[in-house]
Amino acid sequence: MKNIKDMVKNKKVQFVHFRAGELIYKTECGFEFPIPVSDTGNASFLPEDNAIKFMRWIRKQLELQEN
Repeated sequence: MKNIKDMVKNKKVQFVHFRAGELIYKTECGFEFPIPVSDTGNASFLPEDNAIKFMRWIRKQLELQEN
């Protein structure tokens, strides 16, 4: 399993594309993870942002890949 702290500490994520109701983002190390639009509320999602803000979704994807 990848170390989530290394993936988010002082790192950025970038928007990749939108597909099937999900925003797809990518970490600086190339790890892609989805964010369901239904889970975004009224939040703004930028083309590039601090990875620490996305830990929730990164962790979910890491756990899915682990199983």
